[in-house]
Amino acid sequence: MTSHHSRRLRKGRVGAVVAAAGLLTALLAAGPAAATPDPGDLAPGYGNQQGGAGIAAGRELAPGEIPGQDEIVHSANIKPLANIPSADPAVINSDMAFQGRYAYAGNYNGFTIYDIANPKAPKTVTQVLCPGGQNDISVLGDLLFLSTDSSRSDDSCNSVSQPATEKSSWEGIKIFDIKDKKNPKYIKSVETACGSHTHTLVPGGRDIYVYVASYSPNDAFPDCKPPHDGISVVKVPKKAPTQAAVVGFPVLFPDGGNPGAPTNPGVSKTTGCHDITVLPSKNLAAGACMGDGILFDISKPEQPRVIDRVQDNVNFAFWHSASFNERANKVVFTDELGGGGGATCNEATGPNRGADGIYDITGSGDQRKLVFRSYFKIPRHQADTENCVAHNGSLIPVGGGRDIMVQAWYQGGISVWEFTDSSRPKEIAYFERGPLTTDRLGLGGSWSAYYYNGHIYSNDIAKGLDVLRLDDWRTESAKWVWLERLNVQTQPEYH
Repeated sequence: MTSHHSRRLRKGRVGAVVAAAGLLTALLAAGPAAATPDPGDLAPGYGNQQGGAGIAAGRELAPGEIPGQDEIVHSANIKPLANIPSADPAVINSDMAFQGRYAYAGNYNGFTIYDIANPKAPKTVTQVLCPGGQNDISVLGDLLFLSTDSSRSDDSCNSVSQPATEKSSWEGIKIFDIKDKKNPKYIKSVETACGSHTHTLVPGGRDIYVYVASYSPNDAFPDCKPPHDGISVVKVPKKAPTQAAVVGFPVLFPDGGNPGAPTNPGVSKTTGCHDITVLPSKNLAAGACMGDGILFDISKPEQPRVIDRVQDNVNFAFWHSASFNERANKVVFTDELGGGGGATCNEATGPNRGADGIYDITGSGDQRKLVFRSYFKIPRHQADTENCVAHNGSLIPVGGGRDIMVQAWYQGGISVWEFTDSSRPKEIAYFERGPLTTDRLGLGGSWSAYYYNGHIYSNDIAKGLDVLRLDDWRTESAKWVWLERLNVQTQPEYH
């Protein structure tokens, strides 16, 4: 394999999203809910770019107010500490992982490693050029895992886009050795059916298992034909990672899953999973699988077994991601209405679509059930030019029976919210920027917002890395929780 390390990512022109805006308008008008994939075909919107590692101080919003273009606003209990602007504003920034003093941030051109030992002054260690959307990212020990869910000419970091109709095209998992943070080495690739939109690590004794989520098969795609009603399981020997290989494709939907439209108008047909979160300490996993939410047993990692499955054919368009609470008796599922590129946090869309769904886990063993309790959506309306919907977040490990998480909402910014009472969730803090654009739909905002060792880190699609400090009596206990690593889709046992 060839290692590609570059201090500068390729430069490109900042693209507009006018055509995409028209498409999303049509989709959103088609029924009670609609969904498209993540916004990989769009380019970040316009707006001004920050300079340096600092970040401007903001102010609190007045009720019902929409901030000015690029204006920073936040609640009094959040303080912006730092921002490292994107090296290439034309490239979409995506998910994040953490280990030790480093943050690893994916983007559609590769990934960036940051030194966050001093959260007030994070530093860029290196940038790796390895194109392939969406470059979902995880780390464990000296290994870094990267998802490729865009059809490429080959598995190298020099690949170019190639139609999925060609048998030689490649998609799947890439593995890097990151022992030398300044010079990561690409050591192995594993091709998986329909690529790898996201992936989840399941640590074991001698092996690491990787659950690969992908979807949208097509009879014209040689490596992604229907039915595609499960996930790929990749086994990675810890002492011999270059022997990584697919060891199974467990079927999660023997009946084919949610049929979608026209049976359920505006709902995505289930043809795989978008994201899976595992809780190894409880041998549990929660899957967000397009038209279905599932709870499954992973006591045998190569043979995950579905315990319960739920649908919401009224308000959920696309089951996107999942988070357990600390006691493992709740799951928060997100609905990515509009695929991440739509303006769905405006007054017209309402409070229940493009929201989080909070489910209690009742019963025990194989009798456990997911029981819906309520929706949560940010209470701050966004402009019609702002892409906004529920996206990636993590628990804030407060313990004591309280349930609080931080979450990204694209241009809706970052929300800290409590769901201790599953039926009455409420926002307790926020940070956001005003619209990137005021005359057209722009693409930007926080893709992922995660709490790690006392601070909130956000990978903003257009603006780069943000670091925030949360000072609130309800979350003070979390500052005493110190982790060696955090892959959010592999939830740790915090206390």
